[in-house]
Amino acid sequence: MIKAVIFDMDGVLIDAKEWHYDALNRALELFGYRISRHDHLTTYDGLPTKKKLEMLSVDSGLPVELHEFINEMKQIYTTEIIHTQCRPTFRHEYALSQLKSRGLKIAVASNSIRDTVELMMEKAHLTDYFDVMLSNQDVKKGKPDPEIYTKAIHSLGLTPQECLVVEDNENGIRAAKAAGAHVLVVRDVTETNLENISKMIEEINGI
Repeated sequence: MIKAVIFDMDGVLIDAKEWHYDALNRALELFGYRISRHDHLTTYDGLPTKKKLEMLSVDSGLPVELHEFINEMKQIYTTEIIHTQCRPTFRHEYALSQLKSRGLKIAVASNSIRDTVELMMEKAHLTDYFDVMLSNQDVKKGKPDPEIYTKAIHSLGLTPQECLVVEDNENGIRAAKAAGAHVLVVRDVTETNLENISKMIEEINGI
């Protein structure tokens, strides 16, 4: 029986993929670098910024000594965007409130840093629904490593088979499956709704 739903954040609860893409490129362009949209969608989507910068150093010669500054600037730009564009979405508030009313535990497990996760959830009016909130700073390895989902499941006091993970990109899907959880794959934030989540839970529970 499913006892908890664990959500990825970007692309699942918050339509923030473009925000991260724009913010990172603004920071990279300070030094003449840029990630193309194709590479963003096929290679970098869902990875922590630190991992993206490491890959850029290998693939494009980005100096390693610039990583810290670029990362800091990226977070500043991301925060600016969140403050101006992140808003509550009735679809998600309703879904989480209904899941809570049914006695399910709820968690968010994101490859973003803690400040970003907390700010986005606050702006989206979702913070109060979560039993557990995890960021990439709560683990040693980000997705696609399963550590963040394994930790979320353990923090909820449940087994992997009792948890449904909602994910939208390949790195997150791999992480959730490797952790042993059930996975609901959504294409965008509109598919993260009570109907789809309930249907998946019913299928798993054999109802």
